[in-house]
Amino acid sequence: MRTVRAAAAAVLVGVLVAGCSSGGDGGGSEGADGKVVVTIDLFGSFGYTEAGLYDAYEKAHPGVTIKQTDTEDEQDYWKSLQTRLAGGGGLADVQAVEVGRIASVTQQQAERFEDLRTYGAEGLKGAFAGATWAAATTKDGAVLGLGTDVGPEAMCYRSDLLKQAGLPTDRAALAAKWSTWAGYLELGRQYQAKAPAKSAWLDSVGSLYTVMVGQEKERYYDASGKLIYDGNPAVRRAWDTSVKAAQDGLSAKLDQWSPQWNQAFSAGSFATLPCPAWMLGYIKGQAGDAGKGRWDIAKLPGGAGNWGGSYLTVPRAAKHKKEAYELVKWLTAPEQQAQLFRKQGNFPSSTGAIAQVATATDPYFSGAPIGQIFGDAAKAAPVQVLGVHDKNVADQITNALSEVERKGTSPDKAWSNAQKGVENAIG
Repeated sequence: MRTVRAAAAAVLVGVLVAGCSSGGDGGGSEGADGKVVVTIDLFGSFGYTEAGLYDAYEKAHPGVTIKQTDTEDEQDYWKSLQTRLAGGGGLADVQAVEVGRIASVTQQQAERFEDLRTYGAEGLKGAFAGATWAAATTKDGAVLGLGTDVGPEAMCYRSDLLKQAGLPTDRAALAAKWSTWAGYLELGRQYQAKAPAKSAWLDSVGSLYTVMVGQEKERYYDASGKLIYDGNPAVRRAWDTSVKAAQDGLSAKLDQWSPQWNQAFSAGSFATLPCPAWMLGYIKGQAGDAGKGRWDIAKLPGGAGNWGGSYLTVPRAAKHKKEAYELVKWLTAPEQQAQLFRKQGNFPSSTGAIAQVATATDPYFSGAPIGQIFGDAAKAAPVQVLGVHDKNVADQITNALSEVERKGTSPDKAWSNAQKGVENAIG
């Protein structure tokens, strides 16, 4: 989830302990009180602590204590995970994998992860959306992870800033005006003409690009596994639109996940934010109580799409495999996924949970009908083709777009840099 792209230098947020765990290392341990310490290693904000899920699990399983570690930057998390997988040490009992990496796990690293069918996961197949289940399953049927969430897309916006610039603030009115990406950019130009001081239309053109390619079935690979990003008209269309936004001065030029980007949520540095469901919890965390009622959500320009989603896996080197699987199974069950969506915004990958949250609203986002908005988007979003190096390609392109908006690099030169970056990244 949450891939979401992370251009910033990584920050190891440290160890967050749910409950009263003691002792332990990266591979799991026994606490001083004799309880099994199940370790879980994540990136970004999954919201389990905030939603009270660890506390609930420990209460229902008095012999277990959960210890979570969390790296803010997914790129750094993945690099560290690859190093630990190769060495076989320092791994948590549960490791998260972003959807853009899951094909790498199933196609290239299956021997390093537990086949969850060993613990009964086969019986859960019907509980998840078909595409979610298939993405974490190898060609020979091994199930390597259970889906935590998906990333149906919408547009989050600051209604107070739009009002100050003389623009509509009603969800339906905005959705009509920005039904296309051209309409979105035009409204952005109108905003910039009367915008409050030090405020831009959107946070970065990298987020604009990412949400646009999330509306496409084929992006970087085709169904045969061939790398096609360089000649894909959909990728080029998203690139050109993002470049245009940069050239028109619509961006606050903020690298997502950076300290400056985090601070911008409370400073009012941007009026709109391309917004997968999991972003809602992040906005709440960064904007704080002062942001309640200032944010709202409307339908995304250009149709439905998906940005992000994640899986929970159990490495072969995990110390407490059975206990790890039981935790993974519980965290991804419909009841927990529904609770997580209501409290944090992470949209369920469980079909049962999707039905439970259909009428959910969020008072923080001005009472927006988040169940309907993201539910409709999830139904209409294409089933995306995932490639082994999806995340690497995406990172190189968004890095190049950052050069355009922040350094003034010409679009042609930046695209060439992206191509070279992809070649270097994937070999």
